Amino acid sequence: MKLGSPFRPRLLSALLISIFLGSAPATPAQERGELRIATSYKLMTLDPQYANLNENTSLLSHIYERLVYQDDNLELKPGLATSWRPLSDTQWAFKLRDKVRFHDGSAFDADDVVYTIERIRDFLKPPSGGFRSYVSGIKSVSAPDPLTVLIETDGAVPNLPLFFSSIFVMNRPAEGFETTEDLNAGHPPNGTGPYRFESWSSGESLRLARNDDYWGGKPAWSKVTFRVIENPAARVAALSTGEVDVADAIPARDVASLKERGARVASVGAARVNFVQFDVARDTLPGVTDKSGEPIANPFKNPLVRRALTLATDRGILVDKILAGYGTAAAQVFPNGLPGTSAKLLPEAPNYDEAKMLLAKAGFPDGFNLVLAGPAGRYPGDAESLQAVAQSWARIGVNAQPAAAPFSVFNTKRAAGDYGVWYGGTSGEAVDIILHTLLASPDPERGTGALNFGKYRNEAFDAMLARAESIAVGPERNAALAQATELVMADQPIIPLYHFHHIVGYGSRIGSYVLHPRGWTTAMQTLPAME
Repeated sequence: MKLGSPFRPRLLSALLISIFLGSAPATPAQERGELRIATSYKLMTLDPQYANLNENTSLLSHIYERLVYQDDNLELKPGLATSWRPLSDTQWAFKLRDKVRFHDGSAFDADDVVYTIERIRDFLKPPSGGFRSYVSGIKSVSAPDPLTVLIETDGAVPNLPLFFSSIFVMNRPAEGFETTEDLNAGHPPNGTGPYRFESWSSGESLRLARNDDYWGGKPAWSKVTFRVIENPAARVAALSTGEVDVADAIPARDVASLKERGARVASVGAARVNFVQFDVARDTLPGVTDKSGEPIANPFKNPLVRRALTLATDRGILVDKILAGYGTAAAQVFPNGLPGTSAKLLPEAPNYDEAKMLLAKAGFPDGFNLVLAGPAGRYPGDAESLQAVAQSWARIGVNAQPAAAPFSVFNTKRAAGDYGVWYGGTSGEAVDIILHTLLASPDPERGTGALNFGKYRNEAFDAMLARAESIAVGPERNAALAQATELVMADQPIIPLYHFHHIVGYGSRIGSYVLHPRGWTTAMQTLPAME
């Protein structure tokens, strides 16, 4: 069992940057026809600015591009913007890439960036998970010349370039703003990316064609077809039989059999965390009772109880058995070694005796009952993780009844307050964005706590996080984020479980597949085999 394994820097940074930015064009010997990808990602919309979900950002990155790109160490690199610099605490200048064209032939310029920001900030009304929080602090945006964008913010936003690493740039139409309904109804998506839109069948397929005029060089594949196959076994079968060339989200248990059948596998630690989250706000909770089934006061308000359950959680079983080694035990929101993480936070082995003592000290010497909710099929090993955590907690007298449901059902019930404790997962561009969303006190005006369904509040942590976010990207900011993380993790509002590894399988037509910790699945990561 490996607890606290460090995040290992990958050696393919330069290659991966070139792939995603399109600067590694195919040679004639590499060019191939159609690339067929089986994906777990179900594209929800053709609007690239509607929902900040990997389902959308991964697939739509073929068509649209960002001003700024994150490499495989999550460092910022030029995208459609070649450079950026602060002019003052509240002003930024972005210089844009010249001679870039949209798929309809129109030139990309600063006016398109202005439109993109204004559409997200002033026009779209997306659900939770949209991009508005990234631009809500922008007071004004202007284009003094075609290749310069000037941005003025309401206050200091030192992380502004990072925010733009998540926002796709759209082409300004002749008038008004394009609606999500229009884009979904058949208005052809018009981006600057390496592939053009051909067709989309919601929940079934996305078809793309090569953009031969792409500014970064001619892409390797003439056609790309994504088949949505949500069932993991079906994805594995499609790859095994040669129906597809690439399959994402491969279960760890299937890796060995895939290799036996001649497929190859790539994996990388995910820039994300899966965790148990507690409702610490309400006085009583659904599904939480004493051993006789009678409701009790919310035990999770007591940090001793949260600490006891943390000590009673065997992360090693989750990583070694359920994830078959394709994961890293977690003690914070990102794998150790990424910017903003703390080298002091390492996963602990379970200590059931100490956990029992803490429960008794908190007033629960006999434990209690609870329902442990979570999604089924959303994350690698999610339903099995519920079972394993429940078995660990039973050793200290906490009887947990696992309740797995399809993600859409689970997500709706969680938002409605139907659960008292649950398993979940989240990812983001940086440590501070996850801290801001998952653990900061809920505050609609500041845009914090969107995923803090447990309503945890810690004023000292909020202040430390706000200070860290006021510092420019760099070592000082990373150190401040690490300190804030140490403070909040000591209070255990969540139990970090693991950082699972993204696993992708590929067949003989593929030379290599370069993974990114954000978990994207794209044709740009897929290099053809050499003949």
